[in-house]
Amino acid sequence: MTDRIEIAGLRIAPELVGFIDRRALPGTGVAAVDFWAGLSRMVHELGPENRVLLSKRAHMQQQIDEWHVARRGQVHDPDRYTAFLKDIGYIVPEGDDFVIETVRVDPEIADVPGPQLVVPITNARFALNAANARWGSLYDALYGTDAMGDLPEPGEYDAARGFRVVAWAKGFLDKHFALSAGVWADVIGFAVADGTLGVETVGGSTGLATPGQFAGVVGDLNEVLLVRNGLHVRIVIDPDSAVGTIDPAGISDVILESALSTIMDCEDSVACVDAEDKIAAYSNWLGLMQGTLTAEVTKGGCRFIRKLAEDIAYTRPDGTSGVLKGRSLMLIRNVGHLMTNPAVLDRDGCEIGEGLMDALITTVIAMHDLHTDGGNSRFESVYVVKPKMHGPQEVAFAVRVFDMVEDILGLPQNTVKLGIMDEERRSSVNLKECIRAAKSRIAFINSGFLDRTGDEIHSGMEAGPMLPKGDMKATPWIAAYEDRNVDIGLACGLRGKAQIGKGMWAMPDQMGDMLATKIEHPQSGANCAWVPSPTAATLHATHYHTVDVRARQEQIVRGGPRGTLENLLTLPLLGDRHLSAEEIGREIDNNVQGILGYVVRWVDQGVGCSKVPDINHVGLMEDRATCRISSQALANWLHHGLITAAQVTDSLHRMAAVVDNQNAGDPAYQPMAPGFDGLAFQAACDLVLQGREQPSGYTEPVLHARRLAVKTQAQ
Repeated sequence: MTDRIEIAGLRIAPELVGFIDRRALPGTGVAAVDFWAGLSRMVHELGPENRVLLSKRAHMQQQIDEWHVARRGQVHDPDRYTAFLKDIGYIVPEGDDFVIETVRVDPEIADVPGPQLVVPITNARFALNAANARWGSLYDALYGTDAMGDLPEPGEYDAARGFRVVAWAKGFLDKHFALSAGVWADVIGFAVADGTLGVETVGGSTGLATPGQFAGVVGDLNEVLLVRNGLHVRIVIDPDSAVGTIDPAGISDVILESALSTIMDCEDSVACVDAEDKIAAYSNWLGLMQGTLTAEVTKGGCRFIRKLAEDIAYTRPDGTSGVLKGRSLMLIRNVGHLMTNPAVLDRDGCEIGEGLMDALITTVIAMHDLHTDGGNSRFESVYVVKPKMHGPQEVAFAVRVFDMVEDILGLPQNTVKLGIMDEERRSSVNLKECIRAAKSRIAFINSGFLDRTGDEIHSGMEAGPMLPKGDMKATPWIAAYEDRNVDIGLACGLRGKAQIGKGMWAMPDQMGDMLATKIEHPQSGANCAWVPSPTAATLHATHYHTVDVRARQEQIVRGGPRGTLENLLTLPLLGDRHLSAEEIGREIDNNVQGILGYVVRWVDQGVGCSKVPDINHVGLMEDRATCRISSQALANWLHHGLITAAQVTDSLHRMAAVVDNQNAGDPAYQPMAPGFDGLAFQAACDLVLQGREQPSGYTEPVLHARRLAVKTQAQ
């Protein structure tokens, strides 16, 4: 790119200058000259510190590698290993107890537990669906999935299945909104008198067993609002509708408050490698913050324009007017500290840190919402999730970044609330100090099994061959990781001020299994957990009616700390376990197929996250974190001679044909076989065969380089 615009010592892609000056800044009160001068200050003051932190990462990993190499063949000594990690500063001294000081946090984060979506910000339709997933039809979620044990038959509406759906939903109401007498299946009407909900059944007049669960009505009893554990349920009454006309009470739907919050993602689920891509991401964020984002949707043969949902006006039991938010509370995930982007060059002609660019641009865009009635945040806060940070020093750096962002933009201190993703081992072992480093900004922590496992493998790369990927969940470090994340968050006072989150359900088509198992997340004391779709959010919301997370958190605090640092540092080594040739071959193929299925879309089509069929043709939500595990698992076995490069290459060729066949219906897809010479296939090879050399085992450097090459070829 040669036609750059020079501003304040930066050389910037002209399209980015145009976007910022003509679209992002007008209406914020921030002048272009101040914005670009501010970005230049960030780049040239904080950029060098960023690079020092990355060098420290690499040096620590080198020290750990050397420690393991020097003791190869010896029995692992966990006490000496822990002492070594402390000596090199990998584990920092833990300070006194403290409580976070974050203020002006929205109730969706501070007070009300519920599901959370994560969606690629580059896909406007996905972003709108997620923002509008604050409310979801329980009837639709049950009818269209296997949540009741089976899938609907294709074709016309199945009335028998519809009756099962209604029975399931009314059973849910019986369980969580019981009547004083009778059951919801016998309800024939409603009335409100003196602020109390009256319920008519075939057996006579009754009401709610817990009258305080009545939250109000929409319109002239068009909807009855109920509330439990802070989550609302809307019972829609429409006797003229297809469903309502056969319901004794005219109930046409049961709508659950579902995705309370959504992370709009600029990181793992997108493929943004240059100015064009970054503008696509920033443009959609701008549309969300201005309330103007739309997308054309085709559904059931009809085309329509999807836009952001409006708030819902209602009348409280006392007769006063109220408003329920129509949209999910939106957070924005920036990239981490590692990657640079060619959209902007510094005074030395080097690409600037992409995280610095994200920090300033996504925050200035969020300013469009800050003073808007009924906007995203009722407290004029901006929520930024920061991933892939290694330890408290890097968290402290992120805090300084947003200190500078607020100074540049003229925002009050701590307008930006920070989410810390506990997905790297150096953050896990130092989580208390990571939280302390952001104690005035922190509004979110979570545990992310996927990236955390990738880092676990890479951190212990020289210790020996690791367990198969599927066996990782049964290891001591995983249990300690999940428990400690909640325990430390609660001990640091996150209750009532911040979210403690859990990871993704990766199988969007298996909602029955999700209903059976994902209740473990609220039971763990986490007040949010990730789901792969709005439908999944509605079904997962039922778990937060079953589990009173705030009460569960109190139980956990009274019970005392659980997982130990010793368990957290347990290396998931294969040890003396013998794997058969068949087991090894199956593991190679499983990992290779997953890598190829994800990478080919990423590199060739710029798709950062999608439902990718696994080797058994089960659709899995894949992003860079899942790719990181698979590539590091194979790189580890390759490094220790458990497998050979020839075995990997053979699998890559065979699985490429499998992936080609799985994508045969995609007209934009470029087959990898039989040539095996495309850039996507080469990227997959690099991720495994050069996986040990990748910084922290990340996939971004390889993927970005190959995607840029594809885009260059297309020009």
